[in-house]
Amino acid sequence: MISADNLSPGQLAALLAFHADAGVEWLMEEEPVDRFAEFEAMKAARSDSRQQADSRQQTSASQPATRSGASPATRQPASSAASQSREPRAPAPAVNAPAVAIPDAQAVKEAQFAADSARSLAELRLAMEGFVGCNLRNSARNLVFAEGDPSSGIMIVGPMPYADDDRDGQPFSGRLGDMLNRMLAGIGLAREGVLLSNVVPWRPPGNRVPTAREADICRPFIERQVALAEPKHLLLLGNFTARFFFGGSDTIHQLRGEWRDLQMAGHTVQTLATLHPQDLVTAPINKRFAWQDMLAFKARING
Repeated sequence: MISADNLSPGQLAALLAFHADAGVEWLMEEEPVDRFAEFEAMKAARSDSRQQADSRQQTSASQPATRSGASPATRQPASSAASQSREPRAPAPAVNAPAVAIPDAQAVKEAQFAADSARSLAELRLAMEGFVGCNLRNSARNLVFAEGDPSSGIMIVGPMPYADDDRDGQPFSGRLGDMLNRMLAGIGLAREGVLLSNVVPWRPPGNRVPTAREADICRPFIERQVALAEPKHLLLLGNFTARFFFGGSDTIHQLRGEWRDLQMAGHTVQTLATLHPQDLVTAPINKRFAWQDMLAFKARING
């Protein structure tokens, strides 16, 4: 076990960041709890309860089941009545019970309707805040909506919010945001001068990759963001994002560095894919590939 007393402040900060990225968001109790002992006690209590129920049922079955004046057609064995009275009943619906899950096809249609109804990014944000068809919003702290300058003609899209983004309610926060800021600064851009967004606006638990179902439900929202902002140049970050827009199963190393024209709602946008800041943090050797792509992006937007 790692003791915090033996760690330097830098090591402790790195350990906390690792746990946060892994999806650990709550501290432990003040006092240690033996969960194994709790589980064994629960099993023993359940076993005792079951034995007592069986004993009562056997006692009821041994008693006379008929009553004077009762006809054979109407009388009921006492053991059967007792058994029925002990059968678990369906709980009454709670007042604050969660809504029934929406079928995938219906959720996609509702997302498309909500997205198409928005005539501005502000209206789209309100529509997404009221949308309940994606299960990710149940575990996320915040909706992470597009941020920056939509009139810049430059839009940068990542896959999903990470822990820092979810906490702050802003795309590309924390150390990954710092890495993106450095990437942009290297080609003379700043995050305030571009529009930043994500394919999926709610953080998946533990920073896992969004499922195909979740991506399909969120597709109308990100496509509507692109249609409303009408960027001239689009930069896609990471494997999931590139596959989402380009299709196929190629990796980001196969998809990066090549300009493509994307058609969305009658709008054509020149699009380039590159590595996500997380790829650079995990494997610094990737920085040289990302730098090549950023230079290509700079040449195109300046040209």
